[in-house]
Amino acid sequence: MKAIFKRVVPYADDAMNLPVADVRVAIPYYEKTFGFRVVSRSDESPKCVVLARDGVQIGLAENGGDPTQEGCYFEVDNFEVDNFEVDNIDAAFEEIKGKRPSESDLRIDKHGETSLRVFFEVAPDGLCYMIGQVI
Repeated sequence: MKAIFKRVVPYADDAMNLPVADVRVAIPYYEKTFGFRVVSRSDESPKCVVLARDGVQIGLAENGGDPTQEGCYFEVDNFEVDNFEVDNIDAAFEEIKGKRPSESDLRIDKHGETSLRVFFEVAPDGLCYMIGQVI
């Protein structure tokens, strides 16, 4: 079962300008791990690529920024299959990590009045992603 990414929120300013050292090297990881596909690409300086999945897009750029200080939050949502509600966060974890999650793999974060089940993925380029579902 494939997770559905509903929304993306950058940690800093811009989910369309996330810093990486080498766009060409980064693309296969995002395609394989997150299921993104290339929407557009530019080899002009700074080299960049726009990646899309479901209703979200991110951009990777060789812009000289520090990837260890950047990343995004991806929100996934519950969905129904044959009148049975499925936790999309479990599907997202299995898809990204390659295994079913145990309760210790997910944690509860509270943001104001909102509680989320979340997990984290750090890309080889240093960008950190939080994947979460409102509970």
